[in-house]
Amino acid sequence: MSVISDLNAARKVVRNAIRSRRNRRIVEQHMAEHPAEPGSVRIAVYFADTRVNLYQIRQWYAPLAELAKIHPVAIVTRSPGATLTLLEESPVPVHYKRRVTDLEQYVDEQDLRIVFYVNQNQKNFQMFRYGRMWHVFINHGESDKMYMTTNQFKAYDYSLVAGQAALDRLSRKLWDFDLQRKAIPIGRPQADHFAGELPYTPDDRVVVLYAPTWEGDRPAAAYGSIASHGVALADAVLASPAHRLIYRPHPRSGVIDAAYRDANRRIIDAIAAANRRDPSAQHVYDDGPALGWQLAAADVAITDISAMIYDRLATGKPLIVARPLSEDAEVDESGYLGSAAWLTSDRAGEVLSLVEEVRGDAAALANLAHWSERHFGETTPGAATARFHAAVEKLMGEWDRHAAIHAGDRHSSESDPLDDEDDEEGLPPTED
Repeated sequence: MSVISDLNAARKVVRNAIRSRRNRRIVEQHMAEHPAEPGSVRIAVYFADTRVNLYQIRQWYAPLAELAKIHPVAIVTRSPGATLTLLEESPVPVHYKRRVTDLEQYVDEQDLRIVFYVNQNQKNFQMFRYGRMWHVFINHGESDKMYMTTNQFKAYDYSLVAGQAALDRLSRKLWDFDLQRKAIPIGRPQADHFAGELPYTPDDRVVVLYAPTWEGDRPAAAYGSIASHGVALADAVLASPAHRLIYRPHPRSGVIDAAYRDANRRIIDAIAAANRRDPSAQHVYDDGPALGWQLAAADVAITDISAMIYDRLATGKPLIVARPLSEDAEVDESGYLGSAAWLTSDRAGEVLSLVEEVRGDAAALANLAHWSERHFGETTPGAATARFHAAVEKLMGEWDRHAAIHAGDRHSSESDPLDDEDDEEGLPPTED
């Protein structure tokens, strides 16, 4: 059996290598035909990851497009597969830099003032080496996961965080972190762009969004509920003629755990079967790149401990959180989670009673409004975008000040021993 497994693994490696080389040729040809004009970029979003984590940058498309009306913005990529997808989707230019020497030339040619990072990929350090620009962590969500208080925050010049809850969280968890200077609250600018066409015709059905996270790679990060709650939850909603299910699983669901992957497939198949039985039900399995319409349209949302809680919280509409089955999963109840409506695995089949409970609870809605303000500050349309732009202008002003002081200095340019090949289909470091 091990010999067969080894052969299958070897075949996969060969297939991935062939696909990666093909993608690389296509991307390099495109870049040769559409070169980046020197001096044309002031703000870069550095995305060194593969396609599996594209969801982390997709949520920034609309805010980046808005920012690009003021300052030239581009996405810098290192993976050919991710680049191909971004070339199709991104509202701002995409520049592929495979090797560190390519990145070095790009830095020399462009007028980079700010570099944004949406995750903690190891290759971020290949960009950190350049000092005459601000390296700014913008993350890919707001949550109470352990990921939100990693000591890696200290690696960046600045971090754009959501609000007071994030400041409190970092203050509690990180030693000797200059919170007042390095963390800038901006809210959730993505919420100003929640939109998208509904894939169903609205009617009298109560719309329930179930948006679970992936299984995690260790017990402390095992927040995912698909295997523990999901099947019973979905079956209960699908069996009701008064409800509609929107199922949006995390794109990494099942990448590690076969049982988790199987549970995910069972829910997807159950949705298809329910729609065949009653086409008017219009239940939805959603794996599209757009995030927004789901959060705005659902009457009640059920999420795991993930950034989806806080994206939904920004809408001020009813929310239920699936309690992790793993006793080792870290749950920070000092914030919103301390007063959340919890769904335990043993009650997943009774979820509709909890759905009705949170819909009619005035105190629960007032609690949501309180925590929405705590996490995001002012949430009136456009407020977060204004704070995002103000933060960028502050950093631009600081760049001008330091550039004037250090006029004549040059970038350090040493060879980098980490100039590795693309790992197109390998899983990158674990993310939220």
